[in-house]
Amino acid sequence: FKIIGPFFKVTQGADTRRTRQIAVWATIFSALALLVAGLLGESILRSYGIPLPILALAGGIILFLVALQSVLAQFQPAQPHPADPSVAPEPVMKVAMAPLAFPTIVTPYGIAAVVILVAISNSRGDQLAIGAAIVAIMALNLIMMLAARSLKTLFAIALPILGAVLGVVQVALGLAFIDNALRQLGVL
Repeated sequence: FKIIGPFFKVTQGADTRRTRQIAVWATIFSALALLVAGLLGESILRSYGIPLPILALAGGIILFLVALQSVLAQFQPAQPHPADPSVAPEPVMKVAMAPLAFPTIVTPYGIAAVVILVAISNSRGDQLAIGAAIVAIMALNLIMMLAARSLKTLFAIALPILGAVLGVVQVALGLAFIDNALRQLGVL
């Protein structure tokens, strides 16, 4: 659901074809980034001597800070940003890459989670299950982006409520990751 707001923002005023292109390219870029993270992440950690609990701690801190920022932003007054029709739209690939693929769909803590899950997987079957879950998540993101316009009224009602609840849950999840990593490191 977190993709919907940014997707509406970057596709504001775009026609259906451009909107679809942005959604597809953002999904492709995201999937490729997660594939690279899954394939290379563990070897990169090993080459720099970074233990998995340190990566989990970093991911937890980032998740906590991003989620806390999101929760606190709800208390700030809305800043209207009217679209200037005289400004040419950004190229499809640029918009799909940033801000949609990075950091909205593929977050730093999401990359950390993929690297950790692949590193602790016990078999090729486990790794394939992780890959299948990532493919399913990417497919759901694409479906949500493609359906966003037709469900705009529903999202306008549901997203603020869901965002408030999930924001607090994400803050707690970030703290749980930090706690778990500190316990694995023997700090707590």
